[in-house]
Formats: sequence, structure tokens, C-alpha cells
Amino acid sequence: MNDVIDSSLGSDSATSAVDALPGQVGQTRRPFSGLGSTVTGTGTTTGSWAESTHSVIWLTRGGNRLPLARVGRRSWGTNLISVAVIALTSLIAASNLLDVYGSAAMWAVAAVPATLLGALIAYAGTAPALRLWWQIVFLIVAQGVIGPVIALNDTAISHVIPSVETLSQGFVSTFGAFKYLIAVPPPTGSGDGSLMAAWTICLWLSFLAGVFAIGDKRQLSVLSLLPIAIELVVCALLGTQTGFQPIASGVLIGLIMIVWLSWRWQLLELGRWISATIILLLAAGLGVGACMVIGQSRLILRDYYDPPLSPYDYASPLSGLRSYVKDHKDDTLLTVTNLPEGTPVRLAVMDQFDGNVWNLSDSTEASDSSDYRRVGTRIPNTVDGKKFTATFTIDKGLSDKWLPLAGAASSVDVTSAGKTGGANGNGGGESRSSAGHTLFYYNESTQSAIIPAGLSTGMTYTESGIIAPTPTDKEIAKANAAVTNQPGTKDVPDSVGKFASSVAGGEDTAGAQAQALVAQLKDSGWFSHGLTGDYPSLPGHGSYRINALLAGSAMVGDSEQYASAMALMARELGLPSRVVMGFLPKNDDGDISNDRTETVNGTSTVKFTGNDIEAWVEINLEGYGWVAFYPTPKETKIPDDNQNLTPPNPQTLVRQPPVPLTDPLRDEEQAHGKSALAGEDATDEPAASIWSTIGRIAAKVAIYGSPVWIPLLICLLILALKTVALARLRRRGDARQRITSGWQAVHALAGQSGIPVTGTRRDQAQAIARQLNIDGAPLIALGRQADYAAFSGQPVTPEQAGAYWRSVLTTRKLMLASQSFMRRLRTRLSLRGVFHNVRILSSIRTWRHGDKRKPDGRQPAKQRPVKRKSSTKQPAGQKPATQQPSARQPSSQKGRQS
Repeated sequence: MNDVIDSSLGSDSATSAVDALPGQVGQTRRPFSGLGSTVTGTGTTTGSWAESTHSVIWLTRGGNRLPLARVGRRSWGTNLISVAVIALTSLIAASNLLDVYGSAAMWAVAAVPATLLGALIAYAGTAPALRLWWQIVFLIVAQGVIGPVIALNDTAISHVIPSVETLSQGFVSTFGAFKYLIAVPPPTGSGDGSLMAAWTICLWLSFLAGVFAIGDKRQLSVLSLLPIAIELVVCALLGTQTGFQPIASGVLIGLIMIVWLSWRWQLLELGRWISATIILLLAAGLGVGACMVIGQSRLILRDYYDPPLSPYDYASPLSGLRSYVKDHKDDTLLTVTNLPEGTPVRLAVMDQFDGNVWNLSDSTEASDSSDYRRVGTRIPNTVDGKKFTATFTIDKGLSDKWLPLAGAASSVDVTSAGKTGGANGNGGGESRSSAGHTLFYYNESTQSAIIPAGLSTGMTYTESGIIAPTPTDKEIAKANAAVTNQPGTKDVPDSVGKFASSVAGGEDTAGAQAQALVAQLKDSGWFSHGLTGDYPSLPGHGSYRINALLAGSAMVGDSEQYASAMALMARELGLPSRVVMGFLPKNDDGDISNDRTETVNGTSTVKFTGNDIEAWVEINLEGYGWVAFYPTPKETKIPDDNQNLTPPNPQTLVRQPPVPLTDPLRDEEQAHGKSALAGEDATDEPAASIWSTIGRIAAKVAIYGSPVWIPLLICLLILALKTVALARLRRRGDARQRITSGWQAVHALAGQSGIPVTGTRRDQAQAIARQLNIDGAPLIALGRQADYAAFSGQPVTPEQAGAYWRSVLTTRKLMLASQSFMRRLRTRLSLRGVFHNVRILSSIRTWRHGDKRKPDGRQPAKQRPVKRKSSTKQPAGQKPATQQPSARQPSSQKGRQS
């Protein structure tokens, strides 16, 4: 019998076998006869709920349904649905890598085809000829050939046929891509074969989940949750702190798997969609609520791997400034195309002064100039300004480890870097990645980069970035200093503080102080590199050299000394400052000029020489960020022995008068409430302002943070559910069924009102009228019409059903209006009988199509035999003859004879 059922259904909808008892056709054997209930063949019980074929107790106590492991093979459509569910949940789990790659399209290039391939390879196992060994072959081809072609598409022949380089780098990137994702801050882009990580994760875990999902033993399908959970955890560990909608992704995976497993185990009943929807909504609400209550904190492997570069591994860049001018003054060191006119190109940024040199700060002291981290082809960038894409070419002579960049970089393609050898001619050595890309480290705070392999002649790379707008002099003069964490300066000479306070101590804003320092240094200082033929000028920028500049016999130097002096004076005034070294497109006076840029056929080009290397100062101003200041005098301001080169005496400098204090009691423009010393004229505006602020805050807290929203939402959900159930009763079925359902709506409202209603419809109508103290005539009329529709056998038109329901709705309003406010509120929120009405509706529809059970699920009563009087008298002592059942009469009918 079991085989017949399995083969006839051919899917997961196979039902339990029916073991008929003598005299009980269509009834299944009760697993526990002592409970005194009868289980019908349609799965409806009379008696204990535990005997229901839909209850958990029945499933676990040995009901007659076929064991899950014994269900026959499913159809191809069922397996395909399971595979599709696995592919969908796998992609949702892998969405944690969206922020890592920085682009949904880039992530989809690897994740979507890998997931689909893994699921299809698992589905191929349904064919015995393709099972196991062919699946292994498919996986090897997908991992070793298809994956590298997609992740390393630039190395493939015509972007389609894998080359030897594609296969070799694909094999290395299968494992190296995971290290790359951990080492490089997101977004990493697709460089260095990083897409192989997403490909590997999605391919193998979707395959394993698919194998469990379509297995022959249905109870083992729950194991498909394990690969999905592993994928979710792995992608979270490789992802970011925020992730891509982590709460929504987790809840969505949970809901999808609940529905799918219920369908997979044949526990899902579409007829109970309302209760199923409520359960899913409650599960989603609990999941989201729990996530909102619990603090969101993730363990990210990237935070425990590859610390920033140590600044002590690199000498001070500023110390080598004069050597570039000496050795390559007129030599082209850097060529840049398509760079906006007048844009500086920076090499290094320094914010720590130890008394000898300016250098990068230690990461334990500041998270600014020391925070160089390995990056991929894409770099996070939140700067607003002018976008650009420029190409840089390193010429002979520029062989340091500092990568020239302009503005705030969004992406840097250094694929071609290092192919002609590093700074030492070793090709970069260990500083080159497995995919041939030169490793470089970028500092988002200072917008500068380091290449450990060093620059090399002929190196070409492309930068896409944003140049922030420069504030005007008036805007700078009004700006205050921004709060910045910087290391302290050491061994600063006293002349620095005296010079700074005498020049800018009277200014009231940080911007004005910085402008005063720049103006004084340019006006009092003289320019000289100290080269052959120049006026003597010592190199260096330590304490001794700065003291000689500000308090010596001659205030002469170049940008190395003036930038160092201004940065130290700014620190003495409490301004956050740092020294920047780079290239400036300057004219003969040393000022930035747009004329240095040449444009030919729409392509602009600027060539920087050794003489263009400059040092300047940046000060962090509130609202504008790090603003550049150039304190070096004009390069044409050359000293000679006939001029007075002595720096100004701080005591002779005229200090600007301080800002006069205003009397708040007499300043009508600044005082909001004028008052006398005694206070008799004071207004209460400040107090009113405070109380209004408190009131606004309290109102917002009451509106948005009140826990009243939770029960209110539950009440609204209940009202919506009851409205849907009532509408379903009113519209479903034929006219006769709709009339019967109408009385059920009245009966349910009475039960929700707390009225015990039993007996016939007339008895129920009288009980309702008596309990609610209302006129019983309309109720009795409704009950009589329902009886007529149910038992008369006469046709009922839809118009009659519509008129009946209008009377039902009027009667329900009358019943509600007769109740007190609190009782009416309880009635409206009561769910008693809501789901029972839906079941009754389904039973009535089944009964109308041939099942002779009553709408409440009970079997119709057996009719007593009718005794007919015979026209002839029987002889005395002889029993009346009875009709014998024929041989063809079913045994069940025999049992029904009197």
C-alpha cells in the first residue's frame, strides 16, 4: 500500500497509508485507542488535539504517516526548488563581502556564477550516472579553470581562454586571496585575484548545502543549514564591522529556511496561511528586536592581521629634500598627465618632531601619519571636491619609497610598478604579490603612500581621486583649530615660542594666527638653498638649525627650514600642524602657477624637476580639514652682504592688541535679555528656552522611544487579521456556504464577547439576545435563514447571500454597541474562533463536494431503519422476514443494516 501511495504522488506530498478497520471505511487506526478519539482519513480528528495528524505530539508518538526516511524519490521539480532555495540563501550569506569588494557588480561577477555552479553540480547528483566522480570533476574544473578566468580575466587569452599564467595564478590565489582580504582594508577591488576568495566560498559551500538539501532522506535536509551557517560566519570574519544589512540578511535566511524545511518535511499547509504568516512575522520581529537590543560587534580577522608599517623603518623624507635640489635641480623626476592645473603632488607627511628631524609618528602615539595600511586597487574616500584621473610616470632620479600622489586617492593601479626592478634593482622581491602587483601602503589621513619595493625608472601608474576645494583667505581667517590627536614636540628652542607669541599671539582665531606666521616669515626671511654660488645656508631642520634661523645672525634658508619653523611655532600656539613634502608646479618666484601645465590635443602634462620639490605646512582647521600654508619666501628674494639679514627681534615686533571685552550688561547686540544688576528688568527668556528644549526632547522620547508602540502594533495586527478573516468568510464559497459562514461570524463574535453559545441556532440566538440585552428577533431570523440554506436543499442565489451578510454586519454592530467600552475593546482584540471559522469554511467546502461529514467534522448520524407494515399477516410464531445482504454488498453496508 505504501508503494502505491508513493508512486501515485511522486513528490513530497505523499500522504500516510490508510489501514482500514472493519466497519470503519475511510478511518485510520488510532495510535492510542485509550484516548477515545477517531482519526479520519482526511486528517481531521474528533477528540484530543494530540491525536491530530498535524500536531507535533502525533508526529513524535508513532502516527501512521510514513516515516520521513521512507518517502519515495521526489520529482525533478521538487529537487530544483530545493536547489534554488540553497542558491538564494547562499548568496544572502555571501553578501557580507559586498563592502569588502566595494561594488555590488564586482562581487556578483564571482559570487553569482560560483553559487549557481555549486548548486547545479549538487543537482547533477540526482542522475546516478553523474553522481560522485563526475561531480568531483565538475568541481575541479569550476575551481581551477572557470574561477581563474573570471577572477583573473586580464591574464586570459581574449578574456575567455585560460592561459598558463591564469591557471598558475588562479591556483595560488585560491588560498592567497583569503590572506589578501585580511591584509588589505576594504574596499579591495578585484586586484591580486581577490575574487577567488568569494568564488571558492560560494562554490564549495553551495555545493555541500545542495547535496544535503536534495538527499533521499528527508530528515537529513536540515544539515544543509550547516554549510550556509559556515558561509555566513566566514564571510562575516572576512567582511567589515558594519557588513551589508547584517540584521536583515540573518533574519531573511532564517525565514527562508523555516518555510523551506516545513515544506520539505510536509508540515507546510497553505490552507493555514494566516497562522503561518503570523508565526513568520513574530519570528522576524523577535529576530530583529533581539538584534536591536544586543550590541552589534563583530570579530574581524583584518583587525588582528598585518599591523601598520613602523615609521622607524624609514628615514625622515625631509632630510633628503636638499639632495634632490643639488643633484637633480633641472632634471625631470616626475611626469603627470591629466592632472588639474596648479595641483600639488605630495610625497610624505610628518607630524612628529624629536629635536633633530620631522618624521612619521608612532602608531602608539597618534593614528595619523603612522597609519599606513596595505590597500587594494580601491581606496575608501569620503572627500567632496573635484574628481580626476591622472597618470604618473617615474623618471630617472626619483628612487625613494614614497609614492607621489595628488589629492585624496579613490583608486591606484600600480600593476605595472616594479616590473623593471625596484629601487635596488631586485624587482621588488617580497614586496610583490603573487599576481604580479606591487604591494603598496596608503594613509587615508595624510593622503600619502609607501611602496616598500621602492620607485623605479619608467614606473607608470594611474590614480583616480578627488581634490578638495581650497578655502579663501577670509574663510581661513575666521576658522578655529580642529581637535586633533598628535604627539608632542621635543627639544624645541625658546626662540620658537617667543617668535610665535610676538607675531600671532594677539590673533583670536587659529586661521588668523597661521596667516600671521606665514606673512612674517615671508616678509622677514630670505631664500637660499646653500648650494655652490648661493648665499651660505646650512641644511637640516633640527632644533639647532631652527634656532639659527629665528635667533641667529641671518634669517636665510629654504622650504626645509621655513616649513619646520612654522610647524613648530604653530604647535607652540596650540595649533595642530604637520609638515608635508612633495612637488609644487611653481614659477620663478616659487609660487604655484598654472602656466607649468602644458595642454596638447586635450591632454594636459606637467613635468616636475628636482627644483620643484618643496616643503610646506598643513594646519587642521575646523570645517575645512587640513589646509596648506606656504611660509617660504620668494625664491627671487636672494640675500647679499649689503642687506640686513638679521631676523627681527621678538621684543621689537608690534603685538596686535587683544580683542576688547564687551560688557554683557550693556551690549544690546549680544545680550538676549537686558537686566540691571538688581535683576528687576531681567526677562525669563533663557528659562523659557530651557523648558521648551526639555519639552521637545521629552516629546520625541515619548513618541519614538515609548514601549507603548509594541502593544499598539500588536493590537493593529490583530484587528487587521480579524478583518481579513471576516472578509474571507464573506467572499469564499458558493451562496449557500456564504450564508452558513455568515452565522459563523455572529457565533464567533458572541464567543469573543464571552457569551457561551450552544445548541441549535435558535438557542444560540436567544442566548446572545439575553446576555447582551438586545432584541432577539434579528438574531432568530438570521439563524432561521441559515438553517434553511443548510438543510432545505433549495437553491440559494448570490443576491440572497449578499443581503444575508448585510444583515449579519448590522447585527454584529448592534452586538458591539450594546457592550461597555472595556468589554467591546476585549471583544475586538479577542482571537477566539478566528482560526476555527477558517477551518469550518474549509470543511463546508469539502462537505459540499461529496464528503458526508458535517461541517464541524463529525460523522452524520446513522439513520434508523424504517419498518414497513406488511399487507399480509405472518403466521403465529413466525418472525418477519428480513432482507439478506447480497454477496456483492460491501461489508460496511452490511454493518449498517438493522
